[in-house]
Amino acid sequence: MEEPQKEAANEEQPQHFSSSPADPENPGNPAPADPGNLAPLELAGPAADDPGKAAPVDRPQDEGERTVMGDEDPLELPSAGPANFLPHFKLRKFFVLRPGTLNQAIKDIEALVDKEIDGSIHSIWLMAEVDHWNNEKERLVLITDNSLLLFKYDFVMLRCDQIQRIPLNFVDRITYGAFVFPKGSLLRREGEGLRIFWDRLREPSFTSRWNPFTTDFPYTTFTYHPVKDISDTFTTICNINKFREQLMNAAQKVHAVKPVPGKANGILLLNQNIQIEAYVGLMSFIGNQNKLGYCMARGNIGF
Repeated sequence: MEEPQKEAANEEQPQHFSSSPADPENPGNPAPADPGNLAPLELAGPAADDPGKAAPVDRPQDEGERTVMGDEDPLELPSAGPANFLPHFKLRKFFVLRPGTLNQAIKDIEALVDKEIDGSIHSIWLMAEVDHWNNEKERLVLITDNSLLLFKYDFVMLRCDQIQRIPLNFVDRITYGAFVFPKGSLLRREGEGLRIFWDRLREPSFTSRWNPFTTDFPYTTFTYHPVKDISDTFTTICNINKFREQLMNAAQKVHAVKPVPGKANGILLLNQNIQIEAYVGLMSFIGNQNKLGYCMARGNIGF
């Protein structure tokens, strides 16, 4: 499988899908980035002269790119008996399970990888991102030589809506464990997750914690995608343990080759609970129950 990232700018601020400005003392090298705000990059819209703004993305024709699945559609559901017919019927509503959809998505996001910045692709993963308000969001994640790339991909329209790039040499801590909430919180989340930090010295501000749409947190959190048990292929591409191992190995290599000035090199791998500081979470309860963060068939509306 393979590895994803975030980008650099100034003191080393991961930014989304924009090249770092040149270092005045070393014109040939990009300046290190500052892991400050990580505003997602919208791919749609007019070209911008300002490198901090989103620019349209030309998707080159793919030349027989590799996929995790091969040429044929790999999704072969186990025979659904009376006991498991309803769960499988519900799972089939996910557009990522439609024949050819995942292969096309992989081709599309591979075409968006910047070889000069990101390097070669190591692995591709299908995850569910959990934000600071406990909302789940479907994500494709790439691990490359230098970057961790998070893609918001529309499996209905077959297009990439957003990219987040995290330079692997900024990643300083990875935690793995069960989800917990503050005392008195009404929320609960089953299962385990993975949280990736890239700025251990910066804490989210008060306004960021209470803003459900903020994107400037110095970490991201993943859990298993709901379709992970539908087939062997999806079990592999949704495996958080394997993802953690590959991410750890890739980040350690980049830390050795491209250390960040002023930052302690090395990565901490911790087995501890992952806290989500949400208390009531009515919005996340409704959204997660109805899988609003996933591309799904919602059925007919009307009479």
